[in-house]
Amino acid sequence: MSGRDLFCQPRRFGRGAALTLVFAGVLVAGAATGSFPDTAQGGHSGRKAASGPARSASRHEDVREAAARAMADGKSPMEAAERAVSRSGDRWGAVYSEDEYQEFQEALDGQYTGVGLWARREADGRIEVTRVQSGSPAADAGIRAGDRLRSVDGGAVDGRPVTEVVSLLRGDADDARAGTAVTLGLQRGTRAWTETLRRARLSTDSVTTRKLPGGVTVIRIAAFTKGSGGAVRAAVRQAPAGVVLDLRGNSGGLVTEAVDTASAFLDGGLVATYDVDGAQRALHARTGGDTARPLVALVDGGTMSAAEMLTGALQDRGRAVVIGSRTFGKGSIQMPTRLPDGSVAELTVGHYRTPSGHAVDGRGITPDLDAGPGALRRAETVLTGLGDPS
Repeated sequence: MSGRDLFCQPRRFGRGAALTLVFAGVLVAGAATGSFPDTAQGGHSGRKAASGPARSASRHEDVREAAARAMADGKSPMEAAERAVSRSGDRWGAVYSEDEYQEFQEALDGQYTGVGLWARREADGRIEVTRVQSGSPAADAGIRAGDRLRSVDGGAVDGRPVTEVVSLLRGDADDARAGTAVTLGLQRGTRAWTETLRRARLSTDSVTTRKLPGGVTVIRIAAFTKGSGGAVRAAVRQAPAGVVLDLRGNSGGLVTEAVDTASAFLDGGLVATYDVDGAQRALHARTGGDTARPLVALVDGGTMSAAEMLTGALQDRGRAVVIGSRTFGKGSIQMPTRLPDGSVAELTVGHYRTPSGHAVDGRGITPDLDAGPGALRRAETVLTGLGDPS
């Protein structure tokens, strides 16, 4: 399991189960960029939500009222809202503080506060740095890929879930901002030392590209942040041969960017259908995408939400061979509502389906070919069999 100090889970993950940068929170962002023009305008009122027995408008109002009553009584509006969300039975419902939601929006805009390193937990529980972002505090301090991360602010991290380590690096528990200090205990070979870094506002590079010796281009999308679709289209234009679209561990993001990515490989047509309180809508790719270049999509259990939507579109449309393991199964849509204290509650209002009508929520997407650690090698083999476009 691996992670980075951008893509961490909110502190209320156990209650809401909605991850940062998943489809769970992007409805408001999608509306802002035009992908869901009706849903942000109260279009959910008066119709029964596909996500549960109660109407979403009523459930949003219940949460708002619970928060308002708590505020009037001098109690915590957020805690009251969280209890109301829990009572609603919405498995993807969540409540975020004003600061948390602001972080969420900034992350979707391609920014985050952190030190600029990726890490993974090894089989023996050690936490190893896997990559350091150029120009970041971690890079300036001379931290390298392969260094062992032993502690964060004096607390040992061996054996801890990498998501917890990422949260410590970001300072989530203290709502740490740019300029705050974090002390890392590190080891390189026999050398052990501590390094105090100042967190900074950093830009994400959620799309990375590399070429394999045989000419295959691997395009990895960590999450669908602003500009991801354009970056993918540029990478496809420069690819000399087949493409591996690596969506492993992609927890989702902006729906508009996922659709834009689909447009890089499709010549128009359906990407997904979705409902909001029973009203059916559709998302379509733009025309002019590359439909000839051999394409393989890599997925795993960490492929979620908008990444699953993209995978389903490429698979159902016969555009890509999907290799890996079954995806996570997050196919619901959330609507945000602002609470009296500035916090935000998100409740499920609908679900999406792939072009063939496959429901993703709770089921995920089954790959065409199963593969574990050797998925990339298998992808190369498949691309060889598919051949290059003439």
